Amino acid sequence: ISMTFRNGEAIGRNPRLKKFSVEKVDEIIDAVIYKKREVIDRYNELKMQFRNYNLYFRAYDDGVAYRWETNFKSKEPVAVQSEKAEFCFAGEDHDVTVGYVRANEKDVYSQSFENEYRTINLKGMSDFWPAFTPILVEQDGIKCGITEADLEDYPGMFLRINKKTRQGLIADFAPYPVEEVQGGHNNLQSLVVKRADYTAKTKGDRTFPWRVVIIADEDKDLLNNDMVYKLASPCRINDTSWIKPGKLAWDYWNAWNIYGVDFRAGINTNTYLYYIDFAAKNGIEYVLLDEGWAESTDIMKVVPEIDLPYIIRYARLKGVSILLWGGWLPLSQKMDEALEHYAELGVKGFKVDFMDRDDQKMVNFYYRLAQKAAEHNLIIDFHGAYKPTGLQRTYPNVINFEGVYGLEYLKGDYPDMPFNDVTIPYIRMLAGPVDYTPGAMVNANKESYRGIHSIPMSQGTRAHQVALYVVFESPLNMLADSPNNYMKEQETTDFLRQIPTVFDQTVALDGKVGEYAVIAREKSDIWYLGAITNWETREITIDFSFLKEGNWQMELFRDGVNADRNGNDYKREVINVNINSKIKVSLAPGGGMAAIIRKINH
Repeated sequence: ISMTFRNGEAIGRNPRLKKFSVEKVDEIIDAVIYKKREVIDRYNELKMQFRNYNLYFRAYDDGVAYRWETNFKSKEPVAVQSEKAEFCFAGEDHDVTVGYVRANEKDVYSQSFENEYRTINLKGMSDFWPAFTPILVEQDGIKCGITEADLEDYPGMFLRINKKTRQGLIADFAPYPVEEVQGGHNNLQSLVVKRADYTAKTKGDRTFPWRVVIIADEDKDLLNNDMVYKLASPCRINDTSWIKPGKLAWDYWNAWNIYGVDFRAGINTNTYLYYIDFAAKNGIEYVLLDEGWAESTDIMKVVPEIDLPYIIRYARLKGVSILLWGGWLPLSQKMDEALEHYAELGVKGFKVDFMDRDDQKMVNFYYRLAQKAAEHNLIIDFHGAYKPTGLQRTYPNVINFEGVYGLEYLKGDYPDMPFNDVTIPYIRMLAGPVDYTPGAMVNANKESYRGIHSIPMSQGTRAHQVALYVVFESPLNMLADSPNNYMKEQETTDFLRQIPTVFDQTVALDGKVGEYAVIAREKSDIWYLGAITNWETREITIDFSFLKEGNWQMELFRDGVNADRNGNDYKREVINVNINSKIKVSLAPGGGMAAIIRKINH
């Protein structure tokens, strides 16, 4: 490990240690908008002091991390030429589960951080395409998840194969963008056409991001890891009481495709009033106006078909809040004006899209928007985003992140989505919450699935879709399908509406990367259980020893006996359980199960 600066300064090379100290820390973090209410932060920290820099190592029970700190005297910004971070593995036979960038060869660092995961031998990794983190390496049955935390004023970390040894991974960083042009999707992106020969310009006295290795003896341990949250900078918002997690009725995935109405459905006021009525009737906290409500390149110009003040007033009367979609560049260009104006109108936040980069300039945009949005009591959902690195702890109004191969791809692509779903919780969710956008009410098996843009369907079963609301960490969780489909499937909708989006406890019960996952979460003394599988039929045993003593009643939503042929087939039943119960549940191919467990008070 080392860092080299353009002024010739190099830290980590030929180091001369001046002194060191060891500190033992055992604290509890009061978590805000998270998968548990309290996070145990217990580690040993080694601080090594050199002439004008320090190096910190932390050892946790479930991983290790290190970071640099510089103490340069210069008042001028320093330029980071390069950073060396090499992760070496003993022996020769290692499997790696990796997602590669989707980019063009002109600039491999501009991409959406969305791709299918593949498990390959480490030596078989691509020489050209970098992998986005987190990445998972298996050695002798031990899983090592590599990622970063507290990424601020610095580019994000990619990983490449070490071409010399082909037994390790080396860090790679996007150089600083020095020339950009407006273009891309609907002309609302800033495309990098030239990059500098350095990665960052920054203060000479600062700490740098944590480099993190998360270690698990069992696959299931990866399902409930807090390393990134623990390493992030503490909350910078004094009052977080206004930040409201919840569910969101979403228009884009279902292509505004409502029916049985006497108006033309689409991006217009009547359509959104319909979404609001649906949300109000079903206890859904938010409705999102996705792309199209405003002009593509000017976020201050609402299209004539949308009466935004009326929509907001109508929603308020119905107890529903409105969020707005925005391309990042138009929002960045008029950030102060837009945030103030729409907050005054009564908008509660923004879904910000198409950043598609994690160079230093883009990372700084995230922090600038997070801070300014907090000043106006606005929440932010980063879509088209790099993976979370702890910003959700520092600014809890940043409530969710995409950076995941989500349900959107089933509008036309043909991936193996059940495999993807049982891989995400072990890798991508090591970094933090996912804006996957579940909730398909048309559910297909492998043979009957078709990618249809305007009437999309899921791969896998209805119970699988319902279980995702428990398995995936997502404080702002979308209902992606048409309101009509939810109303037609009211029993499913009534079950979904009961599931919270943040929790007081999380317990990882069972699982194996790429095969299945079983998670239990608790909120206000009610437990929520979720299990999903890949395309393999599977029988799982639920051990209810996580419950307290006493009698409990479980509302179970599981695959029906014909779910292997018709993914819409499910069974809802009520079963009494207690701390000693062990119940077997069969999962269909691409299947799942969800449960709500309440204490019986007698």
